[in-house]
Amino acid sequence: MSETNTFSLPVEIDGITRDWLETALSGYAPGVRVRDFELVDFIRTTCTKIRIRLDLDNNPPDAPIPPTVILKGGFEPHSRKMWPMHQNEALSYGTLMPQLGLRVPTPYFSGWDEDALQGIVIMEDLVARGVHFCSPLEPHSFEHTEKRVKALARFHAQTWGSPEIRAGGRWGWLSDMPANWHAYFDPYLEPEVWNHYVTSARGAAASTEFHDRDWMHDALDRMAALAKTLPYCANHGDTHIGNQYVDVDGEPGFFDCIACAAPGMIEIAYHLGCALDLATRRKYEGALIEAYLQELRANGADAPGFDEAMHQYGTFLAFGYAIFIINEAVFQTEANNTAYTARFSQAMLDHDTKGKLAAIRM
Repeated sequence: MSETNTFSLPVEIDGITRDWLETALSGYAPGVRVRDFELVDFIRTTCTKIRIRLDLDNNPPDAPIPPTVILKGGFEPHSRKMWPMHQNEALSYGTLMPQLGLRVPTPYFSGWDEDALQGIVIMEDLVARGVHFCSPLEPHSFEHTEKRVKALARFHAQTWGSPEIRAGGRWGWLSDMPANWHAYFDPYLEPEVWNHYVTSARGAAASTEFHDRDWMHDALDRMAALAKTLPYCANHGDTHIGNQYVDVDGEPGFFDCIACAAPGMIEIAYHLGCALDLATRRKYEGALIEAYLQELRANGADAPGFDEAMHQYGTFLAFGYAIFIINEAVFQTEANNTAYTARFSQAMLDHDTKGKLAAIRM
């Protein structure tokens, strides 16, 4: 695996050749030979995912590359405009997720090509492994969500307040997510664009309390101001349940990371807001936050007290709402976007998120 390359990465699918695959896979399995390969099927969304069937020789017997793998990269018309995401994912798989113990598909190659603005990851085929993929339309149980927040706590604890996630550190390439929110959200906060979303089905699923465009813009600023006062850690970056799986041993797994640096509670509020059903969130969220805090402390992080953590949680729920009220249907189906928007809207009402945001000093 590598975070940068000494050879170029293809930006067209025709550029995925036998020789290129052999060179890419040789970093994981030196001397491996690709006798033949087949592009089996494609998933084209934000990125392109290609299932590849491999015919290999000299495959290492102790940790072999399996017969099918997933190649993920930017092969869509919009891909060059979204190059930071491809760079981020390649670096995440190559230098961050496996090293910090978050369960993700095994990467056999991860690379970033600065000249081509292309990032490619070749990873384990989870379908072939037999995992259960989670669905946004199937909220999680308490037991499974507890496992997942504990896994995130162990992941967060390793970089909690660490200089390694700052400029010059081992993971200094991680972006400051709250500081960069407006770069992502502002195009969607243009009046016509915002109005399109709040008058859509997902807008109808949310309280009109959260339809005001100026309020949403101000909420992003206020959440960023709160974030500056808190310890940062490495975040997976997109822990909605459509990016998660249950492994064959029952343990939680994560994929489609867009790693960043941010306070841990931003990720936890985002995850719980997505994962819990409207009928059970009130019952479970406090116990799940406490489980997260206890696991942080058990792994050496200076976690906040419960009341402070709940305050952060109630405030940062607005981030999850901001994501899904404007999330494009090419990224998630309208049903998924609507379900998530409804969950966050109700949670924000329950936690007086508007009041918490209004009290933040700017």
